[in-house]
Formats: sequence, structure tokens, C-alpha cells
Amino acid sequence: MAFAANPLSLSVPEAAFETWLRDSGYLEILDDRTASASASASANRNPSPTAATTTTTTITTTINSSSSSSDLFSFLRTLASLLALNPFAKLAAEDFAGPTPSWTLEFLGPAAGCYSWPAGPAQARMRVQENVRRYARNYAFLSLLFFACSLYRMPISLLGLMSSLVIWELVRFCNEKWDLEQRFPGLRQVLVRFAQFATAVILYVCNLQLTLISAIGVSYAVMILHASLRKLTPSNQPNGMNRNRRSQHRRLQFFSK
Repeated sequence: MAFAANPLSLSVPEAAFETWLRDSGYLEILDDRTASASASASANRNPSPTAATTTTTTITTTINSSSSSSDLFSFLRTLASLLALNPFAKLAAEDFAGPTPSWTLEFLGPAAGCYSWPAGPAQARMRVQENVRRYARNYAFLSLLFFACSLYRMPISLLGLMSSLVIWELVRFCNEKWDLEQRFPGLRQVLVRFAQFATAVILYVCNLQLTLISAIGVSYAVMILHASLRKLTPSNQPNGMNRNRRSQHRRLQFFSK
């Protein structure tokens, strides 16, 4: 615990305080602290020119060029970390059990200020993994929507998918009508193998794999882009816990300054 050594102390080590925030679930405070630290560092690297001499102008230009190169390198490093990141590392089945977050107030956010480019790979990783858990049902619905739109644009793939469903429905109907599993298990195995082979041929001929690849690619890109740009906000909790969390949030913001 960060406060175990001296619980009456008003200051704790920076690393211990951030660890306590992460373990306690106050990721939104870590997100704000990372963005504030990045803004302060950027302001320190870009001092405004106060003198009118040629030497000062040259030094300022050199500093600005170096800062631009550093910002570009940081941007590329963050982008590379997003491409190499596994966004489903902390995703669990329980994340799909809850209600779907509001599309306007929670998923998209009430204002444009809810989005910003991550200050570094660590902040990008934290945002993506946490937002994927929070909005798992939203991303799943978007994936189905993109898949349906892909099928709409490729009617042959849609026809092949419907044909495959019809084949398996016929197998199920025959199995229930003549009780093939009990009376003729060999014939049932033949029908299942035939349905599998026919489904594979139909899906290959109709290029359904291209539809799946395009839908998965678009869904993944949208998920990574939204999850990395969406700022972390306090998660919804019951009213009593929410009031307690807001009071703790104010105290933590005071001590983190």
C-alpha cells in the first residue's frame, strides 16, 4: 500500500501513488495526470521568444525544430505501440454481461473534449485495454453492423450464407423427424459430413471469407482508433458508491497537484 509507511503523511512517492491509483481503479486520474505531464513537458520544450536578438531567434528555431522531431518520434512510437498492442488482453466474459453503455453519453461522449491523442505508449495501452472492457458490447454491435453492411454490398456472399443456413436447418429437421441420432447414427454422421463439405464449398465459391476479412479489419480499426482517442472517465456505479467515489476523486485530484 502506498500509505502504509506513514498514513498521516500528505505526500507519497510518485511511483507508489500511481500504483495505488491503478490498483484502486482510478484510471481516469492517471489519464489526466499523463496528459498534464505531457503538456507541461511540451511547454517547457517550446519557450516563447522574449528577446529580439538574432541569437535568441536562432536558439528558439533550433529548439522548435528539435521539439518537432521529438514530437514526430513520439507520435510514431505511440502509433507502433497501438499496432502491436493486444486490445483483448484484459477482456473477460463478464464484460459482455452488463448493460450496453449509452451510445451518446458514454460511448461517443458528450463533447469533443472527451478525445485526445495519447501522450505515449503507456497511456495508449491503458486507454485501449480499459475502453475495450467498458465498451465491449458497443464494439460487438458495431462489428455485426459492419458485417451486415459488407453482406449488403456483396449479395452473392449473403446468398451463400443463407444457403449454408438452409442446409444445416435441413439436417436438423431430418434428425428430429426420423430420430437419426438414436435409430440411424451412421446416416446422421453422413448427413453432417455432407453438410460440412457443402458449406465449405458454398462459402468458398461465394467469397464469404473476403466479407469476413473486410468486416473484421474495419471493426478492429474503428475499435483501436476510438479506444485510444477516448479519454477515460469514471465508471458508473451505484449512487452511494458513486457519491463516495466523487468525494475521493476530489481529494485525489487535490493531492495529485
